Amino acid sequence: MSETELRVRALETILTEKGYVDPAALDALIETYETKVGPRNGARVVAKAWSDPAYRQRLLHDATAAIAELGYTGRQGEHVVAVENTPTTHNMVVCTLCSCYPWPVLGLPPVWYKSAPYRSRVVKEPRAVLAEFGVTLPQDIAIRVWDSTAEIRYLVVPMRPDGSDSLSEDQLADLVTRDSMIGTGVARSPSEITV
Repeated sequence: MSETELRVRALETILTEKGYVDPAALDALIETYETKVGPRNGARVVAKAWSDPAYRQRLLHDATAAIAELGYTGRQGEHVVAVENTPTTHNMVVCTLCSCYPWPVLGLPPVWYKSAPYRSRVVKEPRAVLAEFGVTLPQDIAIRVWDSTAEIRYLVVPMRPDGSDSLSEDQLADLVTRDSMIGTGVARSPSEITV
């Protein structure tokens, strides 16, 4: 285990022994955010935006309200702003101070999102960070980095992949990954999924 994991384990043990934390309740909370409140919610939001122009406009105008229309609300999702990737601009999200993240649509933040190297490097050298995630963009595409805070969290709406015009919303959601909604990835192509 890493030093951080050891510290978390020690803290959890102490809090459990003192009766402040119920391990079963903690496991249930983690399970909820990993499987029910996870990135699948955000994928459904993006798929709806791709297939419904009126919803897309509402999402870009007031993401919090548009996301709530689909029933995704809660802590860490009170003030969400949607930013859209275009042929000329690619968006990425970071929280340079800690790990502010829109839990209702993305679930728990990945470990790398909370790491100091990601938080500092994505601002200074976003193309290099993207390359480490396997994404190489042409030099004429601008990269915009959005800094989440306790007041505002961001959701990237990736570009809809070519060849996805005939897909249903459920099939479109299968193309959307957590990383594409953070901006460290792009949506999968239809050939990458079984339709």
